[in-house]
Amino acid sequence: MKKIILGAICCSFGLTACDPKTLEGVLNSIPSTTQTTPLTNEEIVKGLKEALRVGAQAAVSRTSVENGFLNDPLIRIPFPAEAQQARDWAMSKGLSNQVNTFETTLNRAAEKASAQAFQILGDAIVQMTVQDAYTILHGEKNAATSYLQRTTTTSLKQSFGPIVKKAIEEVELTKYWEPITTGYNATTMLTGKPKVNTDLQAYVLDKALVGLFTHVAQEEEKIRSNPAARINEILKKVFGSLDK
Repeated sequence: MKKIILGAICCSFGLTACDPKTLEGVLNSIPSTTQTTPLTNEEIVKGLKEALRVGAQAAVSRTSVENGFLNDPLIRIPFPAEAQQARDWAMSKGLSNQVNTFETTLNRAAEKASAQAFQILGDAIVQMTVQDAYTILHGEKNAATSYLQRTTTTSLKQSFGPIVKKAIEEVELTKYWEPITTGYNATTMLTGKPKVNTDLQAYVLDKALVGLFTHVAQEEEKIRSNPAARINEILKKVFGSLDK
């Protein structure tokens, strides 16, 4: 393209021979007519809302299906750390099946609760302001996820509470929990160790939120760093502006 332009300059001056270096300087002095159109406030807000929508939808889809938590080593909910001694005691007494079933049901409860998250996340996305969008766009790689955590955690806990409670009842979580803790607590009279009194509802709730936002953060990082993850034009335009 540059050679064609150089040739055109030669012709315009009626020259039969041109010094490429001289004409290169002339060409470089010509202002470029290609300018990146600045993003409007509307585009920035629209792009950030779309990124959050995509991330939230993907996170809910992955965590709310059967085995969404259980088979994902990144977010799988383990036996409560506060009750690890009870787990060790149960395993030593040949109760490994009960322990494994209990851990499975923990994750099932989180999977059921996660299915209800998208509406609350969606409400927070709708309420995003221009200032929020600018802060997120030029913030850390998890700035959008942090925004959702900050604006939805209270509502999610309030909404998830009854859902987790119901899920715990549906999967009969306490049926597997009580024999383990009751048996272990009986030994504390002899050992002098403290009894286990873990709040399962709070435990599952917190772990469900951690797992959900872990996947939101993964999606955000993809959109920020991988152009192929920008699945529509507004994402390409808004996040493409960060690639320059």
